[in-house]
Amino acid sequence: MATTLQGQADARLWNRVLALHARVEQRLGAVLQRHHGLGLSEYRALALLAEAPDGELRMQDLAAGLGLNQSSVTRLVGRLDAAGFGYRDLCPDDRRGVYTVITDAGRERYRQARPAYEETLTATLDEAEETAEVLGATRRSG
Repeated sequence: MATTLQGQADARLWNRVLALHARVEQRLGAVLQRHHGLGLSEYRALALLAEAPDGELRMQDLAAGLGLNQSSVTRLVGRLDAAGFGYRDLCPDDRRGVYTVITDAGRERYRQARPAYEETLTATLDEAEETAEVLGATRRSG
């Protein structure tokens, strides 16, 4: 019986984590789209590329870093290419190896969008923490 109660508590906690994740993702996506013309995946791809050595990553490494499958990352890189923020390049040593490379315009857009991303993330997590503290205090006093 104790295991079932623990499992139910874990499921409730996990559902709260998922709800927080969804709220954070929604707010980040809205701010990035409205103010910088970027989707959340595009922003995260630019972040990974900007921080990568030589500003490039193998497509499969970019997919793994973003938690996307190969076809999704291919479409994402196509959007970056169309916007002038990145492009595909073949590995000179292995013609099967395809890289995504960030452009100067992509670095600049990432640099411009980063403060809004970080401020929104911090504000949303602070708000969630305050809500949790209020709820905790209410439950303890009730």
